[in-house]
Amino acid sequence: MTGPDCVIVAGDFTPWGGMDKANYEFARYVTGTLGKRLTIVAHRVAAPLDTNPLVSWHRVPRPLGMHALGAPILARAGRRFRNRGVLISNGGNCRDAALTWVHAVHAAWEPDVDAAPPTVRVRARLQKARARRAEAAAVRAARLVVTNSNRARMQLIERLGVSESSVVTVYYGNDASLFRPVASAERSAARRSLGWDEHRRTAIFIGALGHDRSKGFDVLLEAWKRLSREAEWDVDLVAIGDGAAVAHWRREAETLGSRVRIEGFRTDIPMVLRAADLLISPTRYDAYGLAVHEAMCCGIPAFVTRCAGVAERYPSNLRELLLDDPPSVDDLAARLVAWRSDVSAIRERVRTFGTELHRRTWADMSRELAALVDRVATEIAR
Repeated sequence: MTGPDCVIVAGDFTPWGGMDKANYEFARYVTGTLGKRLTIVAHRVAAPLDTNPLVSWHRVPRPLGMHALGAPILARAGRRFRNRGVLISNGGNCRDAALTWVHAVHAAWEPDVDAAPPTVRVRARLQKARARRAEAAAVRAARLVVTNSNRARMQLIERLGVSESSVVTVYYGNDASLFRPVASAERSAARRSLGWDEHRRTAIFIGALGHDRSKGFDVLLEAWKRLSREAEWDVDLVAIGDGAAVAHWRREAETLGSRVRIEGFRTDIPMVLRAADLLISPTRYDAYGLAVHEAMCCGIPAFVTRCAGVAERYPSNLRELLLDDPPSVDDLAARLVAWRSDVSAIRERVRTFGTELHRRTWADMSRELAALVDRVATEIAR
């Protein structure tokens, strides 16, 4: 960025996935590669970014660890810094942002909480309504909106009436040193380190395990139960993720014994991917799908619902990895059986696509985003 400094208002800046990872990498680029000062208004900033001398972090409380309670505090705090430079906001986090970076389109999906306790259902729907109002106000007020997929871009245009010229897609990048193809020896070492059986194939799920079933783990577990009734099904499932319903899913998986392990939150995702044979993401909504992207960068086949943003990047020879929308137990189980019968051929096709994804780094993403910040700064200065 050649123009003025910028202010970013977002919930979290961490290297552990999704929008938090994108925020973290852009902040590192601004302060590291560009050497510019950066004001961050956020609940959480991970090391070493939190102690970077070029970062001015204004910490915002998140009462009881709840996003719904922290969001209005974050929005008020962000507005106080709108004159410090170009104001950038994640979605509806701040309605005064000149550039709004949308990582998920609230207007495009409903929380899947029908199976949740009544109080959770009511709270989720109230929070969704509030998030949609904030999102609509933010994207309509912004000079420029950035999305992480063309699908998300079209959803903003069609559902919120944002003009086509005001919305730009910037795809996520990759940490090429962490998410890369691995040799068989490295894969075996990763499996030993994790305590996985080296003689059984292992599929993984990475996603939230809360009362909201939008990530589709319920579909995956039912498909796994069905497949596990067959003696020839020799694949284990490891679920990585945290949330209010982890205990529930562990109880649900008990009948499958060691075939399904729910391990909770982990930060060693690169090692997990190096050890895995397959990633499964039967999501009901995902503006992008960074775990899928990173798996493919490692040369690991990844099933994902065709509604996810990352699905638009799949080449035609990998369409068999795109699940029905909405995901179903029948479709997922059938595709898993087909994968198991053709593991090597599918992995070979994934290798070429993974190499393409692997080449685009977080610095590439950040460079494009920085150029858009300069564009907005120029418009403001006119």
